[in-house]
Formats: sequence, structure tokens, C-alpha cells
Amino acid sequence: MSTPVLICDDSKLARRQLARSLPDDWDIKVEFAEHGLDCIEKIKQISPEILFLDLNMPHMDGYEVLQAIQEQDLNVLTVVVSGDIQPNAHQRVMELGAIDFIRKPCDAKKLEEIITQHGIKDKAIRESLVHKLGEQVEPELRDIYQEIANVAMGQAGDLLARLLNVFVELPIPNVNVLEVNELHMALQAIDANASTSGVCQGFIGGGVSGEALLLLNDSSFKEIASLMKYDGELNQKVELELLMDISNILIGAILTGLSKQLDMPFSQGHPVVLGQHCEVSELVKANKSRWQRTLAIEISYGIEHHNINCDLMLLFTEDSLKTLRYKVAYLLED
Repeated sequence: MSTPVLICDDSKLARRQLARSLPDDWDIKVEFAEHGLDCIEKIKQISPEILFLDLNMPHMDGYEVLQAIQEQDLNVLTVVVSGDIQPNAHQRVMELGAIDFIRKPCDAKKLEEIITQHGIKDKAIRESLVHKLGEQVEPELRDIYQEIANVAMGQAGDLLARLLNVFVELPIPNVNVLEVNELHMALQAIDANASTSGVCQGFIGGGVSGEALLLLNDSSFKEIASLMKYDGELNQKVELELLMDISNILIGAILTGLSKQLDMPFSQGHPVVLGQHCEVSELVKANKSRWQRTLAIEISYGIEHHNINCDLMLLFTEDSLKTLRYKVAYLLED
């Protein structure tokens, strides 16, 4: 009898990639859950022996799933598979009962090591059958872009977490193709009534180009300075330096993460300050000519127990969409 295995991730692409990474000689029956609530229901319905669990999901995240498994005394071995690779995330999931943690994108060799180390495969039937795993329905482009951004976002969050020695709260990336007026409205919706500072940095490579836009709420500067051990007076020059430091970390890391997944090196332009201490609407108005129709990926970072709010938007040009479609189609090839 095949061993029941459950893969829980809100991304069809991630579920497909993880299923492909499982050992071919493991006699298993794989089921899928699309979010945390779905995961708990599937555990009760099919009683999986092994659960591969994402952390950043709608409705109920991975931490809440682990807590529910403990509270409801559900018998399942859980391996967390996440793009959130900061040390505190690893520690938290282990404290909540996960048996191990593997980073996205999933490495088949590392996954095999974890399965062997914990004796997971030995609990299955000894005889091996080769199974072709994966979902039949192709994921939509939005789902693919979201998953790629999710992995890159996790790498950027990890760098920020290590630098500031904090726990960075990672959201689900918001992905849309927007016309210029829709983009303006999306930008204006970010802390519309708050004073904000912004930096923009262009990037280009392999037929893909765009800009990374970082918006930092001005109320964040004091706590960022404290976390970075700056004791001097907070004047406009110092705040600009802090803004550039944060933008270099997040923009650089997320573009590196995208570059590795798409196998497409990016060259980065010099960062441009869009404005300091002004409303988002003013930043939008002053830079209206910079953006046209675009693929927009929005990521809102937060830091636990600190009043720090930072929004990062990746704005790809319309001409880049064809190349991006080609690249992500290659990721899904068998």
C-alpha cells in the first residue's frame, strides 16, 4: 500500500516542483492542499503520514497549521518547505513540531537527504515503484510569477533579518498587470496619508527590463536607526543614507533571487531618489512619466515588534512580458 503524502502550498508551481523532486523509488500517493485551512481538512480526510508545508499562505499560514496540528493532536510528520529562510523562521517551525526545514526552490538531493535522515522512506512499503507526480492543470502566469517572487522575497528578507537581528514578516506577493492609471492608483493606495520616502532603481538583462521601487514610511526611520546601532542625530542626510542602505539590501537581494531562478543575470542602474518626506501621491505625480503598462509585483515587508513598514514594487516593462512567459514556460517543462 502506498504511503499517503500531502503537499501544502498556495502556489501550483511550487506544488508541482516539489512533487517532481520527491524520490522516484518511493511508493507514495500524493495529495495537494492549496492553503492552511485546506491542509487541516485534508489531514483529517486522508491521514497522510508525511506533510510538506509552505509557510506563507492565505487563510491560515504554515505556523498556524503547525500549531493546529499540535492542538488537535494530528499524527503527521511535517517538513517545512519555504522561501522564508531567516534563522528565526527555522527555529520557530522546529519549536512547533516540524521535523526539518528545506528552502525553496526545493533541491532534490537535499530533500532525499532529509527523507533518509528521518527514516521517512523506511516507513513506506519496501518495494519501489516509479511514479510520475504533479498536477495536470498548468498554473496560471500570475501564480508562477508569485511563486518566483516569493522565493526571491524570502532571500531578501533573510538578509534584512540577519543584518538587523529581527524577525521579518513576509507577505504573499501581489502580482498584477497594470495600465499606467491603475499603477498610479495602486501606488497611491500604499499608506496614502503617510509621509513617505522612495528610491527607484532600474534593471535590465536578457530581454527583460524594469524598475524596482522602494517606499519607506517615514515613521520607520527612528527604529531602523536604532536597529542599525546609529546613535547620532536623525537629520535628512542620515535618513537618506538609511533609505539607501535598506533599498540596496532588499532590491539587490530580490533581483539576485529572480536572476538565479530565471537564469537571467541583471545589470542594475544607479539608484534614484524619488522623494523624501512626502505623500505617496506626490511621489506618483512627480514621477508619472516613468511608468506605463507594466507587470507589477508588490511586496510589503514588516518587522515583528517594530514600527517599520516598507513596500517594494518590481515594475517590468510591457516589452518584457513575452520573454518572461518564455522563461516560466521552460520552468514547467518535464
